[in-house]
Amino acid sequence: MRVALAVVPAVSAVVGVDVSNSVSESEFSCLRTPGGQGAVEFVIARVYQSVGDVDPDGAQTIKNAKAAGIQNVDGYIFPCVSCGDAAGQVSATVDHLRSSGADFGMLWYDIENYHWGSQGSNQAFIKEMVDEGKKLGIKAGIYTNYNNWATIVGAGWNYPASQGLPVWYAHYDGSASFSDFGAFGGWSKPNIKQYLGDKSSCGVGVDYNWYPAGEDVVV
Repeated sequence: MRVALAVVPAVSAVVGVDVSNSVSESEFSCLRTPGGQGAVEFVIARVYQSVGDVDPDGAQTIKNAKAAGIQNVDGYIFPCVSCGDAAGQVSATVDHLRSSGADFGMLWYDIENYHWGSQGSNQAFIKEMVDEGKKLGIKAGIYTNYNNWATIVGAGWNYPASQGLPVWYAHYDGSASFSDFGAFGGWSKPNIKQYLGDKSSCGVGVDYNWYPAGEDVVV
């Protein structure tokens, strides 16, 4: 969810969006203006697709967000489990972003119900992603929620959390609050909440995300 990968004190509530399509610099400039859910201050762009290839629009979308003045910009990987080679998917994404000059902060591994296998094989796949990200020296986190995590790997499986990866969770209750969060997967506290899905603002399809004031956040 954000960029610059240092721990800094949050001074106000922060609203951001994640996007799965190309977004122009002018559209990001529009999203930065107050209105709707508030001015967008961070962006998470899809950078790898479930079809098994890097997102052709991801790197440019990151660059466009930066050009529009949004400093905290991350990417998310929607992995292709059936394709195998979890490490290769992470490395291909990082290589593509770096060679394209797309300055990203973190990569989030999207773990939601979509063509997964057994819990054991799923755990191995995710562990491979986590380990490759660490090998490459990137900051990474997990996007999921309790139901998805429990189904895919088991609610108690905590390898990513044990390696220091934060969690960005989804609950479309329209509430910019962590009060609904219950511990799972080794996470007792979330990093970001996706609280509104499938919205449109400035002509852009977005999901809205939030993290609260007065707390340290990984950016």
